[in-house]
Amino acid sequence: MFKTIFNTYKTSFSGLSRETWLLSIVMMFNRCGSMAVPFMGLYVTQSLKRSEVDAGLIITLFGIGSILGSATGGKLTDMIGFRPVQILSSIIGGLLFILFSTITHFSSLCVLTVVISFFSEAFRPANFTAVVNYAKEGTITRSYSLNRLATNIGWSVGISMAGLIASINYKLLFIVEGAVSILVGLSILFFLPKVRGFIKQAKENRSKLVIGKPWQDPFYVKFILLTTVFITCAFLMFRVVPVFFKEQWHINEFAIGIIMGLNGAVIALFEMIMINKIEKKRPPMFFIIIGAVFFASSYLLLSIPLIFHIGVAVLAMLVFTVGEMLVLPFINTVVISRSNEYNRGLYAAGYTLSWSVAQVVGPLTGFYIAKQLGYNWLWIGIAAVLLLCAYGFNLLSKRN
Repeated sequence: MFKTIFNTYKTSFSGLSRETWLLSIVMMFNRCGSMAVPFMGLYVTQSLKRSEVDAGLIITLFGIGSILGSATGGKLTDMIGFRPVQILSSIIGGLLFILFSTITHFSSLCVLTVVISFFSEAFRPANFTAVVNYAKEGTITRSYSLNRLATNIGWSVGISMAGLIASINYKLLFIVEGAVSILVGLSILFFLPKVRGFIKQAKENRSKLVIGKPWQDPFYVKFILLTTVFITCAFLMFRVVPVFFKEQWHINEFAIGIIMGLNGAVIALFEMIMINKIEKKRPPMFFIIIGAVFFASSYLLLSIPLIFHIGVAVLAMLVFTVGEMLVLPFINTVVISRSNEYNRGLYAAGYTLSWSVAQVVGPLTGFYIAKQLGYNWLWIGIAAVLLLCAYGFNLLSKRN
């Protein structure tokens, strides 16, 4: 089996440019450094001794900053280029994370959270643009695949390390993340070359094109609305669930990090092979619907009154991960299929916005419901909404 995996990756990623590989390595370290955010809720409740609602507020503010950062990062990428945006956002964001570790005043942390997420998320549209510009002709799709693989490897390693670091000292978690972020910025500065004429070419292309608007596409508008609700529910697995594991099931931080890290490890090992085998057998909507059912099942597992908490937590994460491998690649497929080379950025922005809304709405709502009604009602409610989303995707596919 491992030989098959190796041969599949070898065939898929051969012929990519040196810059693409370097960019993916940088992205891996970037995601490896993104270790503190999933533990922000635990930091607020365990280290600062604040309530779950306060934890939800911090995570929600991070989402607000991410909306502003994504929009500004995309605009700045067009104005000054993707390379300076990646460098500045990484270095400034890293310094702010280190500053975060020194502050205990809650109102100050709220303000700083928005600023940190602004710079952290400004990195993403610039990185997205960089992949296209560094890729050799005919390798764009595979270059993005390599970038996604690097992202998941980095996430898996980073979140596992985060659990260990948090079990020692929460403040150290933010210091390490800040240091890694600064190293990422410096790596881009010294190792990734400039793309000559990038800004000039972008301006010339915009002046020649008549760009279709995604909000004039009724199918896409309905699809993105459903996707926003769907991702809001799914997003809670990495924001509210870690707090639930700690406070209700008394799982320690190290184990929580390992459990969360399983998500990225399984995706890195098996997603590409699975997609290669199934992508042409059914329409994308079919797999999105099946994935939604897996997501709902993972939350229902959390509501089962069993005493083997670590075993159930691992099982829930694995079921969730299978759903993610079915859903996210095919959501991308739908987005790409509705767009063309001239308006793909606008369509992608709509999808990115759904993630930003999920970061804003999901954690605060989730923690509030858990506080008022209890976690079991939250998990059952999320599962019900996910199943309704699956039904909505099914209706949408029939009408398309």
